[in-house]
Amino acid sequence: MKKVEELLNENMRLPIICAPMFLVSSPNLVISACKSGIVGSFPAFNTRTQAALNEWLTTIASALEAEKRENPATKVAPFAVNMVVHSSNKRLAADFDVVKKHKVPFVITSQGNPQPIVDEVHQWGGIVFHDVITVAHARKAIEAGVDGLILVAAGAGGHAGEVNPVALVREVREFWKGPLVLAGAINDGYGVRATEVLGANYSYMGTRFIATKEAEVDPDYKSMLLESDLRDLVLTDTFTGVKCNFLKPSIARAGIDLAMIDGKESVDLDLGGSNAWKDMWSAGHGVSGIHSVEPISHLIDRLINEYNQAAQTPIFTHASPINSTRTGG
Repeated sequence: MKKVEELLNENMRLPIICAPMFLVSSPNLVISACKSGIVGSFPAFNTRTQAALNEWLTTIASALEAEKRENPATKVAPFAVNMVVHSSNKRLAADFDVVKKHKVPFVITSQGNPQPIVDEVHQWGGIVFHDVITVAHARKAIEAGVDGLILVAAGAGGHAGEVNPVALVREVREFWKGPLVLAGAINDGYGVRATEVLGANYSYMGTRFIATKEAEVDPDYKSMLLESDLRDLVLTDTFTGVKCNFLKPSIARAGIDLAMIDGKESVDLDLGGSNAWKDMWSAGHGVSGIHSVEPISHLIDRLINEYNQAAQTPIFTHASPINSTRTGG
């Protein structure tokens, strides 16, 4: 835990990790997040070649080192790279060679056994957190020696779990005392504070950062986030084979009949040339709380204000107005 605290806590303004988002996270987004005092991350899959991955890592590391030199009093958070460690990822070995070359300080693994990655990352002093969606997955990750767990609960954007976040955190805390990250519908400072009260150390936020100036996505994606609420989401495995929260308007925009998938567990659908991640856009359950597109620096300042406000809110007491005004027996 001490290694995690030295790398993360001492360099962060808020306990937030800007989640790695496929086709969304870019060097610009990562750098802006880290400069604002939260962890920025990206999936290795966002680069199409190892040469591009090398270029991204060089760009990010150089920008953050320059920021530290020019503003030594400013908290600059570390960055992370997300790697799929499942055997189906044929790029893993080549991508990891690049990550190893750069001695990336923070590696996020998902969909497989992280143990071989953990051993090597620890050799250069880095840390590894692993994505899990069930308690069984959490136990296996712990056995593999990870430094932290990312609990991807119900309501998360992208590939989401189906377990209630309250239940998932509390059950994992029965046997794991190490760092916990919670993902699932967290998009403001109040949610970040609630995550800590629940027992997690950090919040995983993705969807909210799509609606920022730095996110290099289709402007219509950002507009759709501002206009959507919970009614505009569907959890389906139709497009990727794994259950994922998608924005219904983006599915309709791609020319697919929503009636074919809405409310159904699994559908064999002809996408007609559409690409699941390019044409159908993902979002989490926190989408209804997104009302503006703003620079990440402004967003973080607002999240800090909300977090501090939540931290100062008095807890319920027998003398509180909500109790004393009750009538009847």
